[in-house]
Amino acid sequence: MDTTAFNLVENENKKKRCDTLIISTLLLMAKPKKKNFFTRLRARQIPAWMKNKYFLTLLAFFIWMLFFDRNDLVSQVQLRMKLADYRDKKEYYEQQIKDVKREKQELLTNKDSLEQFAREQYMMKKDNEDLYVIVEEKEKKK
Repeated sequence: MDTTAFNLVENENKKKRCDTLIISTLLLMAKPKKKNFFTRLRARQIPAWMKNKYFLTLLAFFIWMLFFDRNDLVSQVQLRMKLADYRDKKEYYEQQIKDVKREKQELLTNKDSLEQFAREQYMMKKDNEDLYVIVEEKEKKK
């Protein structure tokens, strides 16, 4: 009876060793996972490029220039937006200047257009005419 129990225990141990051998073989055959930055950081393995004083100085300089300097990235974007707005306004006013110059030239050269301009803009009239001004009412807010 002792031999049978001994054989059972020995077989059980062989099975466990065999299972362990199979598992370890499978683990060796499997690709080792690459450790990412955060797992290395947790394991206190800081990459060499992060210990480089020149890299750290350059990184600090870029962060300073992007966020804290007087001419940082945000203010540069705002200035570009203002510049685009001013260019649009400039085009509008240049067009207005051309229109006014053309109208001025027309008024100085044509007597009929001068009379029409005076009637429309300054509501002038001849002595024997009656002038009626029609003004549209604005809608009342409720």
